[in-house]
Amino acid sequence: MCDEIEKMMNSFWWGHSGSSRRGIHWMSWDKLSMHKNNGGMSFKSLGTFNLAMLGKQLWRIMKNLDTLISRIHKTKYFPRCNFLESRLGNKPSFVWRSICNAKFILKARSRWKIGGGTTISVWNNYWMKDNVTLYPIGDVASALANLRVSDCLSPDNKSWNLPFLHSIFNHQIVEHIVNTLLYPYVHEDKLIWRKENDGEYSVCSAYRLCMNELMDISHFKLQGDWNLIWKLMVPPKIKNLVWQICRICLPTRVRLRD
Repeated sequence: MCDEIEKMMNSFWWGHSGSSRRGIHWMSWDKLSMHKNNGGMSFKSLGTFNLAMLGKQLWRIMKNLDTLISRIHKTKYFPRCNFLESRLGNKPSFVWRSICNAKFILKARSRWKIGGGTTISVWNNYWMKDNVTLYPIGDVASALANLRVSDCLSPDNKSWNLPFLHSIFNHQIVEHIVNTLLYPYVHEDKLIWRKENDGEYSVCSAYRLCMNELMDISHFKLQGDWNLIWKLMVPPKIKNLVWQICRICLPTRVRLRD
């Protein structure tokens, strides 16, 4: 469906007048859908937008574990861990495979806000500052496989148990843990989306995250202050014409000859 929508948008931009005549695509869709600051027209790349939408479904599964769809997926694919720790598994459904394709988005900018810490595993999880992740190695893997964040907290108050942390981890890891904020008013473990002030997942912020940070699109960018075009006090069609001239994608005889 996304491919069909992109084809319609592409045909509209590089379109033609008449059913028997074919248009010429003067620029690839990836370049055309770049942000205006990078030399594009700021159309959404629907493939990336689709991943951001799938990320929304992931977020709902993780935040609403009592819903039917969440219980079905948890029972079948990650019965002994949370979603971020889950694997694709054997013979996954099309839905589950599609959802897992967007897992990297949530891993990049979601994090646990620590309440009691009883539901957060210390290993393979995103609860520390800067999304530093710990992995059990050697004897630790068997002896402390079920270690929870609550085990690293002082029993008397909500603070880190430094003697216990130093007995397990090296100084660098302990420093990361100590720098992780603990909120006295948060009593339950809560998964938050760090790109929004309210901590809730947003498709728009996830899309911007993919386009600006997670995906390598540097080869599509074009240097220059493109805002000079979009700030012109002229009708939009004139702006588009100036943009086409600067991007060398006008249907001229020279271009046709090339």
